[in-house]
Amino acid sequence: MTMADPTKDGARDTLERYRRARQARGTWEAVWQDCYEFALPQRAGAERRSERLFDATAGDAAEQLAASLMSQLVPPWSRWFGLQPGGDVPEAHRTAVGQVLEKTASILQAHFDRSNFAMEIHQCFLDLVVAGTAMLQFEEASPGADSAFRFAAVPLARLALDETAEGAFDVVFRSSEMTAARLRERFPDADLPDRLRRADARKDLERRHSVVEALFAERPGYRYLAILEDAGDSSAPVVLSEGRFEQPPFLAFRWLKAPGEVYGRSPVMKALPDIKTANKVVELVLKNASIAVTGIWQADDDGVLNPANVRLQPGTIIPKAVGSAGLTPLEAPGRFDVSNLVLDDLRGRIRHSLLADRLGQVDTPTMTATEVLERSAEMSRILGATYGRLQAELLTPLVARALAILRRRGEIPPVIVDGRVADIQYKSPLALVQAQADVRNAMLWIGQTAAMGPEAAAVVDGAAAARWMARALGVPPDLVRPPLPAPAALLAQALAPLQS
Repeated sequence: MTMADPTKDGARDTLERYRRARQARGTWEAVWQDCYEFALPQRAGAERRSERLFDATAGDAAEQLAASLMSQLVPPWSRWFGLQPGGDVPEAHRTAVGQVLEKTASILQAHFDRSNFAMEIHQCFLDLVVAGTAMLQFEEASPGADSAFRFAAVPLARLALDETAEGAFDVVFRSSEMTAARLRERFPDADLPDRLRRADARKDLERRHSVVEALFAERPGYRYLAILEDAGDSSAPVVLSEGRFEQPPFLAFRWLKAPGEVYGRSPVMKALPDIKTANKVVELVLKNASIAVTGIWQADDDGVLNPANVRLQPGTIIPKAVGSAGLTPLEAPGRFDVSNLVLDDLRGRIRHSLLADRLGQVDTPTMTATEVLERSAEMSRILGATYGRLQAELLTPLVARALAILRRRGEIPPVIVDGRVADIQYKSPLALVQAQADVRNAMLWIGQTAAMGPEAAAVVDGAAAARWMARALGVPPDLVRPPLPAPAALLAQALAPLQS
């Protein structure tokens, strides 16, 4: 991280812009609160109505959808991405360049596997499913750690966004509270106020101070600014750190975006009316069940029976006057049998809105190959728009940021993913659905061409078709024979862009 020009956007202007962004997100907070209370009640800040939550259909479906997203996009301990030669690499040198990129991708994947990425990204997917917006903090770990990467899922309550007219995130704000010791640890070079440097009393050590971190998109690169918001007696906010990043350390992404809106919409928001209604129906069913179990009773006021002393339990003898009705049950005015029909319909719509009926576990013990393909095609159709947004806002910046960190450390060649020399190839189950469909179409064409006779079959270049299928399906380049052995001079010329 290099030092940035602090005069362009001062700390005071940054805080003012942060407060405006916080105020702009106020219209969403009530909706987010309802979504968390009904779909993720265990989340901090959503315990207000947890004792009045009677139906867990939404919470179960939301967790299933988050787990399905993780297994379909970034499956843990699996190669969900790769690096392949770009369009400017000649065909004769694609295998040699591919071997260099394959080794680079293996190093990258090893760092992801040894980091806390799988744990933190699952929390982000929970936020994405419930609230529609999530953010992952991607930092470089300290030297000597098992991995060069360190991740943290940023709670939505600590997040404020602003974007440009093109719809891209222009500014990302993150607020946090830190003790004086944590401030000195995270910002060791910061010029802290005297009251924080002299924080020796226990109450001063435990006191938390508000910190605002801002990330400004300034192509090329990103400008970072960390400000101590409660600077105390100081007339100006205290700048804790500032600098520039090649790739953004804060990755904000959304499920669905409506025109003119900064924050995303979630499937839980769409199903929120059904979720609230189902919760109310279950509450009424439980109240009706309690009345059915305990009953409502009436008794003659004859001076013999004292209802306050009556215990409704087996073996109890209740005295009554001769000729009186004693203690008799009061018949309920109606029955609540229709509740099961209403509840089944509501739960079905909730599970359908959260894709639990289409992305959940398969109930049948066996599936044919055709059923597997059709199920994969259905998932690709359902999550196509969401996957495209996640690829642009999460996956591509994630890999680019990881490459930038390892390049700076010198652990990988200076590979830059620009689409010309090197490009990202996604190998997750959801990403391979379209590649498999393209391969099936190509195989159908080859088969039909062969049936048209020798002249038509001569059009097919079998070696080129095999290499294309290998690239489409993500086959390691070590398994593909190059078309011609490349001379040393040409090979050095092909690898030259990776070294520049």
